[in-house]
Amino acid sequence: MKRVAVTYEYFCRIILMILVAHVAFIAHTLLGLVIGGFFPSVAATYATYRTWLIDVKDRSWTIKQTWTTFHKAWKAELKSANAFGWPQFAVWALLIWEYWLVQNNDMGVAGLVVSGVLLLLNLFYGLFVFISWAVHANFDESPYWTLRTSIAMVIARPMCSLMVFLLFLVTVWAYAAWPGLLMAFGVAVPIYATMMAVYSWGRLPGMDVHVLEPNEKDAAAAIHKQ
Repeated sequence: MKRVAVTYEYFCRIILMILVAHVAFIAHTLLGLVIGGFFPSVAATYATYRTWLIDVKDRSWTIKQTWTTFHKAWKAELKSANAFGWPQFAVWALLIWEYWLVQNNDMGVAGLVVSGVLLLLNLFYGLFVFISWAVHANFDESPYWTLRTSIAMVIARPMCSLMVFLLFLVTVWAYAAWPGLLMAFGVAVPIYATMMAVYSWGRLPGMDVHVLEPNEKDAAAAIHKQ
């Protein structure tokens, strides 16, 4: 019974952390006048979850700890996140516009082929964008290195890519079924899901469940002490 209570508290703290990250995301996006604050907020959310994930000894974060971690990451990312995010956004906007254009114009058989290619390209690019921010949060490397590594991960870590995609679909379904969840958690949930997928299946040095998590014996001992 005690173990159930501890597990329940653990998940409640995760929900609270995600909720605080969502509020911090909105506040800091507005603080940067949206245009200058959005992508640093995206980067800060990824960075906050990364810090929480690698803190395997104590993930019972307080509201203050989550907010402070987010704010520090946001200030550090003001320049780099905008330089990293806006070119990505421009490319994805172009791909989506081209897909919409093909879908809304009768181009015959060629149009169907192009539409299918653009759909796959958008799917691949979406996975690349989601994973690239996780790589960006985990490594202090150049944008070119981050982009190259992210593309390699999408291809070389199929289970990670699949889970990122499936968890995103589940999130979209949940938000569509219960719109209140979107208002309460926003982008904080899909980012959390992405980081959990990368942490569990991405095998990134410095953020890998197989390296960072305590073994079963240590986990059992920790529960027994509680």
